[in-house]
Amino acid sequence: MTKDDFWQGVRGGFPVMVSAAPFGALFGALAVDNGFSVFDAVFMSATVYAGASQMVGLELFGHNVQPWLIVLSIFAVNFRHILYSASIARHIRHFSGLQKFFAFFLLVDPQYAETEKRAERGEPVTFAWYLGFGMIIYLPWQIMTLLGAIFGQMIGDPKAIGLDVLLPIYFMGLVLGFRKRDNWLPVVAVSSLASIAAMHVVGSPWHVSIGAIAGILLAACMPLSKRHEEPVTLEHEV
Repeated sequence: MTKDDFWQGVRGGFPVMVSAAPFGALFGALAVDNGFSVFDAVFMSATVYAGASQMVGLELFGHNVQPWLIVLSIFAVNFRHILYSASIARHIRHFSGLQKFFAFFLLVDPQYAETEKRAERGEPVTFAWYLGFGMIIYLPWQIMTLLGAIFGQMIGDPKAIGLDVLLPIYFMGLVLGFRKRDNWLPVVAVSSLASIAAMHVVGSPWHVSIGAIAGILLAACMPLSKRHEEPVTLEHEV
């Protein structure tokens, strides 16, 4: 059963891996272009493992910004991961301490989205499934970063071949995956408008966190629908 869960996770994460691979290569290429060594680029992907934050870090490194500001900016972009962690905590409470360590390390956007969807379907969120889904994305991300760092200069201008629009489309797909949830449209609309306004008033990367907080505040103020179901407690065998 555990092995079946692992391979089910691998199969589920494979399409995400295919769509995320260009971002890994793009990061590797941009990292080297900004003065990173190939080792530095791969090391950052292996330890930070957050595509958007890695891109922000590169931009700031290239402008000789103070280290504390780089850390604070990356925190602002990654603030949503705190919300992700709080959301999935109820689904992985049966994980051991070591398993939770790896679970939160691998908690990127598609990992969060698929974990929530799996729990909503009433399927068990086992560590084997979680690990299989996470590793099929994490390991190729490192490989593509390496390839991008080595051969990235052959790509030329990413905008010329449309790579710059892949990331917004990818995140839009994740958001649309939750469109059947209660109050989805007003929460997304308010979050989007707040993020756009903050982008012009405060600037990047703070608009990401401000948009998320605006959506959360609205969702907290809106009543639950009558068809809202109590959380289901599942017993899992890991």
